Amino acid sequence: MKAIILAAGIGNRLGNSVGDKPKSLMQFNNESLLQRHIKVLKENKINDVTLVVGYNADMIKQHLSDSSMNISFIDNPRFKEGSLVSLGCARDILLNETQFILMDADVLYHNDIIKQLVDSERANCFLLDRDFIPGDEPVKLCIDKKNNIIEFRKQIADDLNYEIQGESVGFFKFDNIVGNLLVERIDDYLAKGENDTPYEEAIRDLLLEDPTKFSYEDITGIPWIEIDFPEDIERAKNEILPAIKKY
Repeated sequence: MKAIILAAGIGNRLGNSVGDKPKSLMQFNNESLLQRHIKVLKENKINDVTLVVGYNADMIKQHLSDSSMNISFIDNPRFKEGSLVSLGCARDILLNETQFILMDADVLYHNDIIKQLVDSERANCFLLDRDFIPGDEPVKLCIDKKNNIIEFRKQIADDLNYEIQGESVGFFKFDNIVGNLLVERIDDYLAKGENDTPYEEAIRDLLLEDPTKFSYEDITGIPWIEIDFPEDIERAKNEILPAIKKY
């Protein structure tokens, strides 16, 4: 099983918190987010990783140059256009791998989150955290009474009838069927000039077309944080890292 890590973005919302470095090179306890990803993936027997890079890509390549992991890089020269374009750059993996892990690079988390995803018997799997801070920023998963995922988006319709709501971690496991469908959907968006569409929208389209293809693992209680804003860095240092150590 291969892992795709999307690490092409600029991280504008972090302001000057990371200087000119890609935010995936932020360090916590003297390890960058990318070094942590590589270590956790290796511990879970994933030894083949592809990074989609863009903004200051040479910094990332140099940073990981002495890694023992089998790492390949895909350069996205259009990284300013959004995450959908970055995911489209990994089309060969989406089309040809029997199963793959898809990950956002800007997440700090406990090893058990990846373990639960890798070990899941579900072929096409989301990760759901029921303990989240409500608002417009979290990408939400909504589950109905039959335990089907019925929505995957930041903005949820007021009249949506769901049983459980949680935040998506931003890590996924998909099979080759979904991979091929994702490429078709990405190409559709790009053909329409909708390059700034978040890649989550392409996944959402497939989910709503056939919810039976997808399921989820509940990782509530396992520490993690997506780092988008300066305050997330402080919370990662002061709350999440201590929680990871204690878990």
